[in-house]
Amino acid sequence: MKPFVLGLTGGIGMGKSTTAAMFAARGVPVWDADAAVHRLYAPGGAAVAPMAAVFPGAVSEGAVDRGALRRIIASDPAALSRIEAVVHPLVAADRAEFLARQTVPIILLDIPLLFEGGNDRLCDGVAVVSVPPEVQRARVLDRGTMTPEDLDRILSRQMPDAAKRARATWVIDTTTMDSARNAVHSILDQILSGRTDA
Repeated sequence: MKPFVLGLTGGIGMGKSTTAAMFAARGVPVWDADAAVHRLYAPGGAAVAPMAAVFPGAVSEGAVDRGALRRIIASDPAALSRIEAVVHPLVAADRAEFLARQTVPIILLDIPLLFEGGNDRLCDGVAVVSVPPEVQRARVLDRGTMTPEDLDRILSRQMPDAAKRARATWVIDTTTMDSARNAVHSILDQILSGRTDA
C-alpha cells in the first residue's frame, strides 16, 4: 500500500524543524530538504564536483562552501539559477530514493519552499507551520545569526504565510510546544483513520 505523503512547510522561524521532530518522535520517517543539501555539499557529496565545474571558488577542502555561495549570489544574482540547476536535480534524486524505500503508512517531506518549488504535487496533504509575524521576527532575530535586513531579504523570497495557510490541508500553530504537539497528533490520527479533509 502506498504511504500517505505529508508535506511540511512554513516560513523561517515558524517552527518547522521542531514540528518535524515531533512527527519523527511518532515514528514517521522524515525527509529533510535542508539536510539533503548538506549531504550533497559535504566532502564526497554528489554536488561537489558539478559545483566546482560551475563555480570553482565555491568549493574548499573538498566541500561546497555555503558562505562562498552566498557571496557569489550577492555579487551576481543570476548565479542563483545556475546553482539551482546543479542542486535541484540532485535533491530530487535524493528525495525519490527516500520515497522508494518507504513501506510505512505515513512519510513526511520537510521542504521549506514546498509551494514555491511546486513540490506540493508530490504530497497527499500539506501541513503549514505558522505563528504571528511578530513572533516569527522575534524568534529569528533572537538567534543572533542575522540582521533585520537579512530576514526581510529571506522573507521577500518566500511565499507569504497567509498564502501558504490558504493552500494548506492543515495549519499547525507553533506558538507553544503543546499547540504544535496536539496538532501533530490530530493530523496523524486523521490520516490513519482516513479522514484527511481537515
